[in-house]
Amino acid sequence: MATPPAAVRSVREVRDRLVDVLAMVLCVTIMWVDVVRSPDADVTVAAVAVIVLASSPVLIRRRAPILAFALAMALIFAVMTFAGIYVTVAAPGIICGYALAEARGRRAAFVAAAAALPLVVAILQVYSPHGYFTWDTAKNLGYVAIPLALGVAAHDRRAYTAALVERAESAERTREEEALRRVGEERLRIARDVHDVVAHAMVAINVQAGVGAHLLDRDPERARSTLRDIKRVSGESLDDLRSMLGLLREGDSDDDAGSAAPVRPTQGMAQIEDLREGLGSAGIHLDVDLDPAIGALPAAVGATGYRIVQEALTNVMRHVGPTTARVRVTHRDDAVVIEVENDEGYGPTPLDGSGSGNGLRGMRERAAAIGGSFEAGPRAGGGWRVAASLPVGAT
Repeated sequence: MATPPAAVRSVREVRDRLVDVLAMVLCVTIMWVDVVRSPDADVTVAAVAVIVLASSPVLIRRRAPILAFALAMALIFAVMTFAGIYVTVAAPGIICGYALAEARGRRAAFVAAAAALPLVVAILQVYSPHGYFTWDTAKNLGYVAIPLALGVAAHDRRAYTAALVERAESAERTREEEALRRVGEERLRIARDVHDVVAHAMVAINVQAGVGAHLLDRDPERARSTLRDIKRVSGESLDDLRSMLGLLREGDSDDDAGSAAPVRPTQGMAQIEDLREGLGSAGIHLDVDLDPAIGALPAAVGATGYRIVQEALTNVMRHVGPTTARVRVTHRDDAVVIEVENDEGYGPTPLDGSGSGNGLRGMRERAAAIGGSFEAGPRAGGGWRVAASLPVGAT
């Protein structure tokens, strides 16, 4: 539980001390009234002193409840001896007994009762004119048992309330932690999407720009076609980026609703065919084999599969150059299996896993995020192979 501010604690301490003083004054008052009204009582200085002394344990019952209860019970003998009263002598013991049980709980109450009840019996034997099996005995024993029982009930209620508060605070902390975790996961997902979109577009543009520069003088028509491909790829990439930014702006106010970027549908497995055109202009022949059953995949699985294929083909463009690549997606039982293979090419940087590894790590993280598996490595006959298995139950 949170610690209350110092000012609040100070106010509580002053209030508690005032209550303690008032409780002591109340005990002194009712016992003194009993002395004045009782014909057998002695109105003496000793009687006043012993009444004040017997009431003083009330002042320390919060800081030392065991000591306060023990003193209150022991001083009963002094009050009955020097003041000669019997009716109100139990008042300090009642208050201190309740305080003890309320502060220390059930076990302390049982111990206090085991010690105090025989003491009450001894007092009755010395001072009471009544027999043991009378209402007077039951009443005096009740002066011990009832305050202890009420104190235990108050202690248990306070503990239960504290547990409820702690549970509520723990639930609130859990909700905040879960919200932060989800925000972190969403940021990571968006970062991966941005990486995939930008990397794929920049690699494609870089390759196509090199082809266009090479053909500018020898084949102007093909050079113009390459420039159109660059324009198309860059436009599609900008649309994807605007869609991602539009998702980030969904929480904006209604005033900004008209200026929010339009959000394109998230790409799925069916859009893998759209990657063929950009790869073709980069000199990569792409074969695509898609299982018809992938049309009913959950959105998370479809988007993850598309991004894995896109990043794998981006690596082919970056490291291999003109070659042949194959994409096969099959639906097997409760999983979708994705395989991307490419033949050995003639790029300046062979695809052998010696790069920065960000692309491979991103694909692996994407698959793991929905409970799937991922592997990548060189093929036995040359080239590279990427494979992922994604559970169709991921949402």
